[in-house]
Amino acid sequence: LSPLTNTETASLLSLSQTLRLPLLSLSPLLCPLRNLAIGIGIQNFPEGLAVSLPLRGSGISTWRAFWYGQLSGMVEPVAGLLGAVAVVLAEPLLPHALAFAAGAMVYVVIDDIIPEAQVSGNGKLASWTSILGFVVMMSLDVGLG
Repeated sequence: LSPLTNTETASLLSLSQTLRLPLLSLSPLLCPLRNLAIGIGIQNFPEGLAVSLPLRGSGISTWRAFWYGQLSGMVEPVAGLLGAVAVVLAEPLLPHALAFAAGAMVYVVIDDIIPEAQVSGNGKLASWTSILGFVVMMSLDVGLG
């Protein structure tokens, strides 16, 4: 058996949350899913408190504030399924999106740093170190895969 990919893990976790399957008794292959589900459960306590305590402080009854806190977590299974679908759909676009983000970061750095360096008299140094940094980055990308 091969390890699960991120897409498979997200899909199985979303399915198990939606169907309310107990992840504690599943095979060892799904132990990471169990641990993730426990982490989500632990994270839900302060999330529910963040909804319930201000409501209680504003005068709403304890039970009503509790149920509003519970309702705030009811969207998670639906959002989990939508998230799993989005991961599957967006996976082919990920390399292009990351390349766009990297290009935008390089542009912003060069657009801000080189003109600022021109003012202080270090324009050539800033230009050459930017070029050198780009060459090192591309060499590492090609060399390391």
